[in-house]
Formats: sequence, structure tokens, C-alpha cells
Amino acid sequence: MSESPPIPPVGSEEPLPPKHSLPSYGEPTPEMHRKISREEEAELALKNTEFADGTRWLLIVLFLLTIATVPAIQFVAELRATGGSSRLPMFLVFESLPAWSRIHTVRGTRDLWNVLPRPAELKQAERTLENDSVVSQWLLPRAQFVLTAFLRDGNEQVYPGRDHWLFYRADVDHVTGPPFLDSFRMKRRAQIGGTQPDPIKAIIDFQKQLAIRGIDLVIIPIPVKPSIEGEKFSLMAPRDQALPNSSFLDFKARLTKAGIRLFDPTPLMIKRKILGGEPLYLESDTHWRPETMEFIAQDLAGFLKLPSAPERAPVVVEKEIVSRGDVAAMLKLSPGQSVYPEEKILIRQVLVGNALWRPNQHAEVLLLGDSFSNVFSVDAMGWGESAGFAEHLSLALGRPIDCILRNSDAAFATREILSNELARGRDRLAGKKLVIWEFAARELSFGNWKLLDLTLGQPRVSRFFTPNPGEEVVATGTVASISPAPRPGTVPYRDHIVALHFIDIASPAVAKSEQLQAVVYLWSMRGNVWTRAARLRPGDQVTLRLRRWSEVSDRYEKSNRTELDDSTLQLEEPLWGEFDSKTGQE
Repeated sequence: MSESPPIPPVGSEEPLPPKHSLPSYGEPTPEMHRKISREEEAELALKNTEFADGTRWLLIVLFLLTIATVPAIQFVAELRATGGSSRLPMFLVFESLPAWSRIHTVRGTRDLWNVLPRPAELKQAERTLENDSVVSQWLLPRAQFVLTAFLRDGNEQVYPGRDHWLFYRADVDHVTGPPFLDSFRMKRRAQIGGTQPDPIKAIIDFQKQLAIRGIDLVIIPIPVKPSIEGEKFSLMAPRDQALPNSSFLDFKARLTKAGIRLFDPTPLMIKRKILGGEPLYLESDTHWRPETMEFIAQDLAGFLKLPSAPERAPVVVEKEIVSRGDVAAMLKLSPGQSVYPEEKILIRQVLVGNALWRPNQHAEVLLLGDSFSNVFSVDAMGWGESAGFAEHLSLALGRPIDCILRNSDAAFATREILSNELARGRDRLAGKKLVIWEFAARELSFGNWKLLDLTLGQPRVSRFFTPNPGEEVVATGTVASISPAPRPGTVPYRDHIVALHFIDIASPAVAKSEQLQAVVYLWSMRGNVWTRAARLRPGDQVTLRLRRWSEVSDRYEKSNRTELDDSTLQLEEPLWGEFDSKTGQE
């Protein structure tokens, strides 16, 4: 074995090895110690890549064919579907760009900024193109089927669990995420999202305003599915314990200290799960099973201890429902897929006489609730009607109740409806002694807990158009602004309503000298499919059949809805609109 050369002693004058014996990387420079970016790394790779003869041009041709094929297929499909119309849906994206007549008026930077499309308009146009893509509609369900059926993978909204259970990502993120009361996290949410992230601040403010009018408040945070059925998501989750967010116990303690009554159904649900051995939530849906909802309503009635005040004895009728849940719908699989089959449940409808149960605005109890209250009450959600939380709470209390229910944004949506009603001079709190506020626990992590005023206003004289009671008016007007519509499959609700600011209204029922406007609600999504209203843009002229919102609100109020950004418009009396079939705008 050869010996290693001796190491020269410190301070020796022995010269270094000749330069040619070192690896020839060149002289070291400061740039050699700097971490290069991905762009620089890609540029270096391209500069040092050698292509065989013709390969470069082949790759360019293949790239151009790839990006040209998708719009070509879309163009042919729309041309066939519209019978050669010049107004193809794929070209509607260009309507978000300013017209030449407006561009010619630009004289400076400020003028240029005024004519440029807003980010929200471009985002909406992008969503429209994505939703209408023929290639996407054909490819996405098939690709998702492979990912789900064989690789057990979901998408950006859905996590597959064990035994064919599905979980909504926001629910999992709430349970496994950081504490929602963490001060740094709330500050970051306020800065980035522009929300009021502190639920305790909003709840205490709401309670104080109600207390001024002698009204009590009870809070009911409904635990989300992975909190109760965690073992269906992971083997590591305990079956006999709940998995709340790490801030939840602190949340309860601080509300109790503030004197706010809180009914937490979590311990009751875990006890029932251990004793009964049956699941408490639907396998392919975000919501609880009907029997779970019923026993929570009964326990809440025992917690409230209100004297009964029956009007007419209700009748309970059992009905079997077969459906597929909202989380399964968000996977966007083909309708005939068998990976997540339909579920069969038994609901118990609450009837008064021969009619479906309806809320009573003169009742002393007001329920504010979200989709957990609606899931067996609104037929459009797929699990039956008149068998929801409000119906069974009324049955358990033995008295009528009033309701304000909305499928989403439970942190503020129902309070906002109540606030707007009061601001218009309609006292929805008249005669109320108790407000019950139900919301999904995920709202504690992701909701906007903005503070809302409950001051009773005076009825205002308005220049907004309102048809006579019971009248339906056909009117033509221009879209001034419209609230956003979610992309189908990105929210756990199948239906959605947008709000439209409708101006320059012309109708035989309106005097020509009047310049009237209106706030109109329209269906923007039905059964996870966009309607024409979802594609409307500011400046579009449409013809609508209009009637008073108050005449249909008992049927449509519970559906998911977005409002206009202008708070003054939210105080106007809205109308309900439908496209007029006689003008070909159905």
C-alpha cells in the first residue's frame, strides 16, 4: 500500500501542487457560490442541450399543434352547437376588453387605467372559458376517474378517505390546521383576505346588540365531518374522541366568560357514536345524517327549556331518499360512475296539515343557520325537503320558529340578511325573545366575522323599480354590475344566485321619462351547471321577467347567494328575475 504524501507543517514554504493538477473549473468567483434561480438553471440547461437534426423543429411543431388543437376543437363544437352563429361563447372573453371607441378617448395614464378591464372581470372570463371547454368537459371526468379509482387521489377540493368516504378539504384544513385564535394568523388573514377574522369579537358584538332589545342568544357550532368521523379519514385518528381545532376549547371558555350561551353538540355526537356504532355523517357529503340532526334538535330543545306554544299539531311522514353527496359532485366524475355510489337515507318530513312546514315570522324564536340546517330542508340539495334542522327543532320545541337560512358564509350571511332587513325599516326582530345562531365549525377558521349593525332604519323613498304585488313585468335594461358566481364543482352546493344591478330599465309598465334601476336576483347555477346569468358582463343588455323578491324568498332565500359590493345597493328592495323566453334568452 502506498503511503500518503506528508502534510507540510504550518508555516512551511513548500509550494502548492501545480495548477494543471487541479480540476479545471476556472478561477473561483463570488458568482460560483450564489444559488441560481430556476429560470437561470433552465437557461443553462437549454444552452447546453444538443438537438439532433430536425428535433428542434419537430418539438416546435408539436408544441404549436398542442396549443392550437384545444381552441380548434372548441371552435368547431360551438359552431355546430350554435348553428353557425357569429356570437360564439369562446369569443365572449374579448367582451371584457375595452371597446375601440373607449380606447380612442385615452389621453393619459388615468384614462388608460379607467378603460382597462378589472382583475375580477378577467378572472371571470377565464373561469367561463375553463367551464365551457369541450376538451376539459370530456377529459376531466376521465382523468379524475383514473386518479380516484386507481390512485385513491382527489382534487383541490376533495380528500378521499377510507371505505369510500369523502371529505371536504376545508373541513380537514380546519381540523388539522393552525389554531384559529392565534393572533399572528388572524392578523395575516386580516391583511391578506381583508376579513375580520375574530369570531369572538363578532359574536360578543352581536350578543350586545340583541341584549339591548332584551333578546337572548345561543351559539351552536356544528363540528365538521373529520372532527367526528376522523377514523374514516386516517387510521391514526381515535374513534372515541373528537378532533376539534386546537383553539376550540379556548373559544368555548372565552364565550362562557363573556356570558354567552353556547350549545356544543360534539360530546353528544361522540357518545351516540360509541353507543350506537353507526356513522353520524353522510359518506359522500359534508353534512350529518338525518337521524343525527334530529337527536341534536331534541337535545337542543332540552337545553333551551322553552315552554311549548303549539299552533297546529304537526305530522311526521317518512320518506326514502337516494342521492349522491356534494363532495362526490365536486370530484366531477361522470354521472354514471360507480366509485362513489348513491346513498340511501330515511328522512322524516314535518307537515302542518297537508302542507310542508314553513317558518313563522311572528314567532318568538329566530334561527340563523347554514347548510347544516338546510340539507334536508331544501330539495335542490338532493336530500329531500321539509325535514331539516329548523323543522325538527320546531317539532321538538312544540312551537313555531322563524328562520333566516343561507347555505354558505355562515360567519356573516344570515346576520347580513337580518341587518339589511332592519336597515330597510322592516323589524325582523319584533317580538323575538331568542336568537339561535348555527354555523359550521370550519367558519371559525375561514369565515369573515365582520361586525354588522342591527339598528332599525326608516323605510326610504326609492327610485328603484318595484312591480305591483303579484305582478310580473317584462323589462329590458343594462347590466351595470353583477356579483361573482362560483365555478361549478368548486363549492359544496349545486345551486347559486347572483345579484345584478339593472339600470336603464325600459318596459311598458314604466314611464319613458323615468330612469329607473333595480337590484335583481337570478339563478346563476342549477345542479352544478352555470346558467346564462353566470356569463353576464357589465354592459350587456338583457330582457328579464321581474317580480318582487318577497314573493319568492320563502323558496329561494336558503340558496347560496353572492351580493353586490356596493353596500347602498344591498339596502334596496331586490327583485327576482328570469330570462324572458319570448326573446330567445331563456
